[in-house]
Amino acid sequence: MNEEQRKQQTQADDAGHKKAVKDKDYSQYFETTYAPPSLKQAKKRGKEDIEIHYDFDVPEDMQKIGEGKKFLIRTYGCQMNEHDSENMAGILMRMGFESTAVTEEADVILINTCAIRENAENKVFGEIGHLKNLKRDNPGLVIGVCGCMSQEESVVNRILQKHQQVDLIFGTHNIHRLPELLKNAIFGKEMVIEVWSKEGDIIENMPRARKGKIQGWVNIMYGCDKFCTYCIVPYTRGKERSRRPEDIIEEVRHLARSGYKEITLLGQNVNAYGKDLVDVNYGLGDLMDEIRKIDIPRVRFTTSHPRDFDDHLIEVLAKGGNLVEHIHLPVQSGNNQVLKLMARKYTRESYVELAAKIKQAIPHASFTTDIIVGFPNETEEQFEDTMSLVREMEYDSAFTYIYSPREGTPAANMQDNVPHEVKKERLARLNALVNDLSAEKNKSYAGQTMEVLVEGESKKNPDVLSGRTRTNRLVNFRGPKTSIGEIVYVKITDAKTWSLNGELVETAEVNN
Repeated sequence: MNEEQRKQQTQADDAGHKKAVKDKDYSQYFETTYAPPSLKQAKKRGKEDIEIHYDFDVPEDMQKIGEGKKFLIRTYGCQMNEHDSENMAGILMRMGFESTAVTEEADVILINTCAIRENAENKVFGEIGHLKNLKRDNPGLVIGVCGCMSQEESVVNRILQKHQQVDLIFGTHNIHRLPELLKNAIFGKEMVIEVWSKEGDIIENMPRARKGKIQGWVNIMYGCDKFCTYCIVPYTRGKERSRRPEDIIEEVRHLARSGYKEITLLGQNVNAYGKDLVDVNYGLGDLMDEIRKIDIPRVRFTTSHPRDFDDHLIEVLAKGGNLVEHIHLPVQSGNNQVLKLMARKYTRESYVELAAKIKQAIPHASFTTDIIVGFPNETEEQFEDTMSLVREMEYDSAFTYIYSPREGTPAANMQDNVPHEVKKERLARLNALVNDLSAEKNKSYAGQTMEVLVEGESKKNPDVLSGRTRTNRLVNFRGPKTSIGEIVYVKITDAKTWSLNGELVETAEVNN
């Protein structure tokens, strides 16, 4: 097909697609899998039991599909998405594909998406748009969109209407179906859509291509049952489902045997772990108490909810050892009325009481948090309550965001009556306060010698190494490249707002 014929064919395809969009008839575009998302179905909490499958494998006829071909996965959003991308990469490698970081080299590009904020969605659609020319030059390229955005009806409809270059859409519950879906996308002529708007099962034994050999994600549960009014996650990730303790512990032991120095236990609401296990009384505290005995230097967990942070968990964390002294405890607002509108189900007072209890048990713990600015109806006085809470808590750092309405959530039906300029001004004031507190905290470490897990070269200077303390502070220092992946000791010489500079210290000096 010459250039003129290709242009005519493109025009004809576009005309046909526009007519299908106008008539809302997409049937001609799906000869294979077509299962679009349904928010109505996603809102239902099924009573069916969650099944655990241990028999995952890539079908034999699909194990060589990718030979001689390359894939690229772009990941947006949280650690859970990073974890999912590792699974997808493992599956693609099992199918014979090779990983690449060069867009133009890829035969398959998967965009693993985040739906939690409008800004994240805009970035994804920008990325999809940029791939249109690449697809035109390389018609055999398979472009897939997956992750949380794929679970939204409005997103899939927008892709259908405006982004015909996309070949494959699948959701958060059916990653294990990637071999079949990709086979359909490669050999079929039409777009493949399969999004399960229900609770997914737990699929063990999926292959995983982990990034690096130093730090590893360990997912311990899926979904969330909290239904905060601003959050789309309970609809995109489903109800809370816990993995079996023995499966988690075996994965941690495997990472320890493989030489990993740090693991992070993951869950949308990680400290609700075990509440859905009907045959055993076993929670996050019990799990961490067992993992504490495994020979791996550092264990973290994220993200916790104040409602589920119980006394037993605090008691276990206080034992220390490989359980690090870093607590991420999202508060979202410091005003009780706003917290009630958010359906957070705790008060400012109960949050502060919980934090005080943790600090008493773990005196040297660092505290970080999440805060939303400009929630519907938030007044200046209510925002000042958040500012005063930040001063009271003296957070080591905070992830701060302007409220972003998510279609399908209760908050999206509230009047978004805080002007954008006011939101931006409040965010700037909040960030200035958080930065000041962080800088002051960092100054207190000057002259101290700290344990640092070396993660790699500094992004700004390849001659400088970079790593983190047990309390998750970033430390930069000069040292041999052989230190990467090791735990070393660094004497802090200079403190900045978000990082520390230091000098490598010999172990003998530390012991003395």
